[in-house]
Amino acid sequence: MGMPVTVAVSGASDRSLIDQVFVWFEAVDRRFSTWRTDSEISDINAGRHPECAWSGEMREVLALCDRTRQESDGYFDARTPNGIIDPSGVVKGWAIRKAAAIIERAGEHNYYVDAGGDIQSAGLSASGRPWRVGVQSPFDRSEIVKIVEPRGRGVATSGSYVRGRHIYVPGSPDRTVDDVVSLTVIGPDVLEADRFATAAFAMGGDGIAFIERTPGLEGFQVMSDRTAVATTGFAEFCPS
Repeated sequence: MGMPVTVAVSGASDRSLIDQVFVWFEAVDRRFSTWRTDSEISDINAGRHPECAWSGEMREVLALCDRTRQESDGYFDARTPNGIIDPSGVVKGWAIRKAAAIIERAGEHNYYVDAGGDIQSAGLSASGRPWRVGVQSPFDRSEIVKIVEPRGRGVATSGSYVRGRHIYVPGSPDRTVDDVVSLTVIGPDVLEADRFATAAFAMGGDGIAFIERTPGLEGFQVMSDRTAVATTGFAEFCPS
């Protein structure tokens, strides 16, 4: 998937469960990677794979993309300005949530799954404490600006400080988001956090207001002038 993946299962005595999770992520990469010429999404974009032959997983993810487009007033759009379908803004959270389900079906309820900084955790770490997530400074990657205890919820961050300006404003492909450098969202699960983090980041400075008024979401937004703003409920997830 072009990103680091970390999986921890507290108290698990069998490595095979973690191996299953990585087999799942590899399968997701083979199907959805826009960088692989042999992936299903690349075949679709090249016109080699008609809609009647799309996999169930592809249909599920693209339906989620369309739903997110509608729920974000068009600020999330899986179709890029050049017409290519790129579901990356949804598929990562979707894949992490599915990975968490693999772990839970095995009877494990204390785990942590992190793919490229988007996280689903549950229960306790090996130390017996709630999992904690550090929000990285977009100006100094060695600095943590917030500590979050998700308590079973998902965490996703969207920004321009790692991959550069890669999120465009739908309908205005020449317009870049310059006033915001990162937006971290806490949602009911990682999929909800991930899909809305991408959409809200594209809104620029108005994104945090969108997160504020969306039920079940909390957020922390870092501006290009090094100031930050959070939703009213975000502090509830920050340990004192």
